[in-house]
Amino acid sequence: MFEFHAARPGERALLCGAGPSRRDFLHVGALAAVGLSLPQYVRAASEGKVRPGCEKRSCIMIFNLGGPSNMDLWDMKPDAPAEIRGPFKPIRTKSDAFEVSELLPKHAEVADKFSLVRSCHHGGAAVHDAGWQIMQTGRRFTGGIQTPHAGSVASYLLGRRTDLPPFVVLPQLMGRGGGNLPNGQAGGFLGKAHDPFALMADPSKPNFRVPDLLPPDQISVARLDRRRKMREIVEGAAKQFEASEDARLLDDNFHAAYRLMTSPQAREAFDLSKEPQAVRERYGMNRFGQCCLLARRLVENGVRFVTINTFLTVFDETSWDIHGSKPFTSIEGMKNVVCPMYDQGYSALIEDLHRRGLLDDTLVAGLSEFGRTPKVNPAGGRDHWPQCFTCSFAGGGVKGGRVVGASDPIGAFPAERPVNPGDMVATIFHSLGLDHEMHLPGPAGRPFALTDFGTDPIKELFA
Repeated sequence: MFEFHAARPGERALLCGAGPSRRDFLHVGALAAVGLSLPQYVRAASEGKVRPGCEKRSCIMIFNLGGPSNMDLWDMKPDAPAEIRGPFKPIRTKSDAFEVSELLPKHAEVADKFSLVRSCHHGGAAVHDAGWQIMQTGRRFTGGIQTPHAGSVASYLLGRRTDLPPFVVLPQLMGRGGGNLPNGQAGGFLGKAHDPFALMADPSKPNFRVPDLLPPDQISVARLDRRRKMREIVEGAAKQFEASEDARLLDDNFHAAYRLMTSPQAREAFDLSKEPQAVRERYGMNRFGQCCLLARRLVENGVRFVTINTFLTVFDETSWDIHGSKPFTSIEGMKNVVCPMYDQGYSALIEDLHRRGLLDDTLVAGLSEFGRTPKVNPAGGRDHWPQCFTCSFAGGGVKGGRVVGASDPIGAFPAERPVNPGDMVATIFHSLGLDHEMHLPGPAGRPFALTDFGTDPIKELFA
C-alpha cells in the first residue's frame, strides 16, 4: 500500500497538524482502498517525445513469476537425451519458424502474431526476486539504488493520456521471492509519484469492483461534498507555500486522483461486467485470464503501461516454479493447471487485440525472471537457470512468427544473439517510440540516460 508522506517536517505540520489528517488525505482521492496515494499521480516532470507513428503505443508486460521451462514450452529439444528433452512433444504452429509444446495448443494457433527470443540470459543470482528486479528494470539492484520499472519510465516521460493512471499492475504487486530484494515494480529513483496503480483485487471474483470507482449514485452527496471541501483546504494550504515545487505537485496529485475517482471513463474501463460473458469465458474465468481481459480494456482506454503478474508469489500457490515436488509445483501441476490457464489467457489477449485493431499499437511482452535447468531433476522437475531462457513479444510493431537467437543443443546457454535484460527493456522503449538518448533525473541528481537501462533493442523483431 502506498502512503502519503510530506517532503519535510514543516510541510507535515502545515498539511496534517493544522487541518486535515494524513488519513483525510488518503480519503481525498487517493483510492486508499486499492493501494493508491496522492503522490502516485504527480504530473510527469518532462514531456517525452516519441517517433512519428508511435504516439498511440502502449505496452502490456506479462511477467511469468516462477520462471517457465523453455525446454518444455518454447525451445524444445526433441532429439536430446530423455533427461534433457523431458516428457512433452513439440507441435506445429502457424509460424514456419518455430514449434511449441503440446501443452500450448492455443499458442500454436496465434504463432503468426508473436515472436520468440530464445537466447535470453542474465548474470544475476538464481533467486526469484533478483530476477524480477533485473528483468523489469534492466539493471541489478546494487548500492541501495532502485532502478525504476520500465512502466515507471513511461509514466515519467509520457505522462497520462486520460483520467486513468499511466501505469497499472494487475492484480497486485508481487509478493516475496525468498531473497529479501526489491521486486522491481516501483518508481525507484523517479519517486513514488511513478509507482504503479496496483489493483489489489481479483477480477475473476463474482463481486469484483474497484472500491472507490463506484457509480455516482453509490457515492453519497455528503461524501463528494466533503472531498470537494478538501480540495479547498489543499488549495488554501498550497497558497502558504506556493513558491514551493511541492505545492504544485500536491495540487496536481489531488486533481488527478479526484478526476480518477469520479471519472465515468475510469469506471467503465475497470468494469468487466460490460464484457459479454462469452468474451470473459474465452479469456478464462480465472485470475490471470480476467487480468488479461482487463489489461485490454485499460489500454483501450488510454493506459500506457500494464503489467500482469501471472502469479503473486512462488510460495503457497501453483506457479511456473516447477521444482517437481511439494511445496513447489510439479510437472503435473504445470501440465494440468498452469499451462491451460496461461495458454487460454495469452492467446485470447493476442486474438482480441488483433480483432479490435489494437495489436499494432500494443506491445505484449512475455518476460520471466529466468528459465529452468536443462536436465530434469530427481523429482521430475527443473530448477532455476538464468543462463538461458525464452521470452516472447507481440504487437507494438513486432513482426510475428519469428525467432531471434538460439540456445545450444541442450538449452543451457545462448548459441546465437545473446540477449540480456537491458536489451529487453530497451526493446520496450523502442516499441513505445522513446528516444534512447533521453535522460531521467537519476540518483543524487545525476542524469540517467535511457541507454543506461540497455543499449541494444532487439531490432530484428521489428525489421
